[in-house]
Amino acid sequence: MPALTPITLATGRLKLRWMTQADAPALFALFSDPAVTRYWSTPAWTDLAQAHAFIDTTLAEYEAGTGLRFAILLADTDEMIGSIKLYDFYDSNRRCDIGYALLQSQWGKGLVGEAMTAVIDYAFNTLNMNRIEADIDPRNEASAKVLERMAFVKEGYMRERWIVNGEVCDTAFYGLLKRDWDAR
Repeated sequence: MPALTPITLATGRLKLRWMTQADAPALFALFSDPAVTRYWSTPAWTDLAQAHAFIDTTLAEYEAGTGLRFAILLADTDEMIGSIKLYDFYDSNRRCDIGYALLQSQWGKGLVGEAMTAVIDYAFNTLNMNRIEADIDPRNEASAKVLERMAFVKEGYMRERWIVNGEVCDTAFYGLLKRDWDAR
């Protein structure tokens, strides 16, 4: 995989940029909302220190080239409304995973799809990925619809893969190939 260098991606309504510690309050607002983290792999955050530690990990991943998390901002206000990440890069297979989260107040506006389009284009055309995978809770119908609109194909199902807050959860796996993205 190419070395990761700071980049900002722009869409009609959004700006996607690398995170800094200044993003901690907005990131905490995002991941402390139980509705946002309902289908996430960890419980909702309860302390701002969790956001700072998360950003420390993000900065280390930038440096190591192991993860690329973008803050999603509204272009007209620079308000951070979410995050989207490429991670688990497998150089020999030109494959990675994608994950995303958006403030509840921004749901239903097509913003995740807009952010994903920019990040997927970047992954395929700049980072030279051949495949992007997503792992979601199958009960998260909104996320499944977004993935399918982005040309992801549901490829598998794992029972009882996660235990979050004592709740046993399944996983639905989705995959997107560069050739399918190009053909959409």
